[in-house]
Amino acid sequence: MTLRLYDTATRSVRDFVPREAGTVSVYLCGLTLQAPPHIGHLRSGVNYDILRRWLVAKGYEVTFVRNLTDIDDKILVKAQEQGRPFWSIAYANELILADAYRQLNVLPPTYEPRATGHIPEMQELIGKLIADGHAYPALDGSGDVYFDVTSWPEYGSLSNQSPEDMQSAGDAPDRGKRDPRDFALWKGAKPDEPENAYWPSPWGRGRPGWHIECSAMCWRYLGPEFDIHGGGLDLTFPHHENELAQSRAAGLPFARYWVHHGLLSIGGAKMGKSLGNTLDLAYVDSLGVRPVELRYYYAAAHYRSRIDYSEDALREAATAYRRIEGFVQRAAERVGAGQLGELPAGFVDAMDDDLNTSAALAVLHEVVRDGNTALTGADDVTLRTALAATRAMLDILGLDPLDPAWTGGGRADDLRDVVDSLIALALEQRAQARARKDWAAADAVRDQLKLAGVVVEDTPQGPRWTIGEKS
Repeated sequence: MTLRLYDTATRSVRDFVPREAGTVSVYLCGLTLQAPPHIGHLRSGVNYDILRRWLVAKGYEVTFVRNLTDIDDKILVKAQEQGRPFWSIAYANELILADAYRQLNVLPPTYEPRATGHIPEMQELIGKLIADGHAYPALDGSGDVYFDVTSWPEYGSLSNQSPEDMQSAGDAPDRGKRDPRDFALWKGAKPDEPENAYWPSPWGRGRPGWHIECSAMCWRYLGPEFDIHGGGLDLTFPHHENELAQSRAAGLPFARYWVHHGLLSIGGAKMGKSLGNTLDLAYVDSLGVRPVELRYYYAAAHYRSRIDYSEDALREAATAYRRIEGFVQRAAERVGAGQLGELPAGFVDAMDDDLNTSAALAVLHEVVRDGNTALTGADDVTLRTALAATRAMLDILGLDPLDPAWTGGGRADDLRDVVDSLIALALEQRAQARARKDWAAADAVRDQLKLAGVVVEDTPQGPRWTIGEKS
C-alpha cells in the first residue's frame, strides 16, 4: 500500500509521491521562543517525529528541517517586560525546548535554523517581491514593507477562504497599507521597541515579519520546491497562507503537500500561553507520568484529531503503556531482547493510511495479548516472534522500552543502580521472612514497597519489580 497523507491544500487524502524518488524533504514550523514550551507544543514534535520515522522505515532518505523563531513581536514584548535582550529570552527557551524533545525521544532535525541567522535571504526575497510588483514599502514612511494580497489571485486557497471575507492582517497599523489585508514582510524600527532588535536593510533599519522567515529558511535548506510542509492546524491561516502566497509570488514552487496536526485543548479551549492554561513536562512529571507515557498519549490519537486534555485520559494512557512495557520486559527476561522483527501487515496498512496511529496501536495490543498468552505457557517460539514484532512497532512510534533513549544514561543510570540495590535489599529481607514462614513480615515489606510505587511480582524466575503508581 502506498503512503497516503491528508493534504490541506487539496482537502483530500492523497498518495504521497516525493519530488525526487528515494528522498523526502520536510519543513516543520517550530516554536516562537517567547516562553518555555507546553505540552501542546510538544505534541507537534512527537507527531512529526513519527512521520519522519515512518518515512525512514519505508526506505526514504529524509531531510528534516525544524526552525526556531527567535525574533518576533511576542519575544520583543517579553524583552521589554523583563528588561533583558530579546536573544537571551529566545536562547533560554530554546535550551528548555531541546531538553523537552530529548526527554520525549524526538530525533534531532537534520537542520534547526534560527530566523535571525537568515536575514540576508529574507531581504533577497522581499526585494524580488517588490521588483515583481507583489510588495511595496509602507505609505507612511515607517520603513515597513507589505505583501500586496490583491496582486496574488490565489490568495486564500490554502485555507479555503475568500479574500473578500478576510479582516485586517492585524500585524501593523492599517495607515501604511494599501489594503488592510496586506501583511508585513519587513518591520521598520519603532521607538517603543528594543534598540538592539534591528538590522540594516534597503528600506531602513528594521526586522523581518513572521511569515517571511519560514519562506526564506525553506528556500535556503530545501530549495525552491520540497515535499512536505508541516505545522499545527492553527497555522493554516494566516501563517501558512502567507508563506505560500509570498513564496509562489517570488517564483518558488514551494511545498507539494501541506500536513497539519490537530491541537491539544484543555477544557475545550486551545492550550496557549496567552490564555494562561498551559501545562509543561514538569507538571506531567508531578502526576507520576513519565515522558515515554506522555509520548504514548500523543501517539494514541490520530495526528489530525484534537486532543482535549484530561488527567484521567493521561493516566489511562500511562497504564496502557505500562502493560506493553511490562510484556516487553518480562519477555526479554525470558527469551532475550533479540532483534527487531517484521512489522505486521495490519500495522503497515494503518500507518500508510494517513499515519493512523490509533489503528496501528490496536494491532500492537493484539500482538502483546498473544505474547502474554505465550508467556503463561512454554511457547518460547511464539514469544520471541511476538516480542520482535512488538519492539519493531514500538520502534516506529519511538516507544520501545529497550531503546537506550528510555533506558537512561549518565545520572539516570546512577540513580537506577542505587534504586536497584535498595530494592534488592528489601526483596532479600522479604525472601528471608518467607523462608522462615514469617508471612506478616514478608507482606509488610511488599506493602511498604507498594506505598513507594514499587510493584513486586513473583515469577518462576524469582521476584521482579516495576514502577507503578504510588499507593
